[in-house]
Amino acid sequence: MAEYEATYRFARISARKVRPMADLIRGKLADEALEILRYQPQRGARLLEKVLKSALGNAQDPDHPENRGRTVDVARLFVRQAHVDGGPTFKRVRPRARGMAFMVRKRFSHIHVTLEEL
Repeated sequence: MAEYEATYRFARISARKVRPMADLIRGKLADEALEILRYQPQRGARLLEKVLKSALGNAQDPDHPENRGRTVDVARLFVRQAHVDGGPTFKRVRPRARGMAFMVRKRFSHIHVTLEEL
């Protein structure tokens, strides 16, 4: 079976916000997964939708090493893997009153989607 992957590295959103969206589409057909993400109001759904569309584009590319010159039926693709890993964190100091300060953590994530044929 052929596998098609797409990755969005260093996405400027915390992994915790995107993981519920990945849980929604894991194991679903690719077309169905796109429909599910399209109607989710979260920003993480938009980012995951971009990665899923990129994986579909990889599947349709005739020059992709997995295709070997054949065409792929997009209707037969399903989301085999969808996971979100934590990336690096930018750390900033936010000064407060009386000489105190707090750390501001700007978190990044890596979004991975793998499609496979039925």
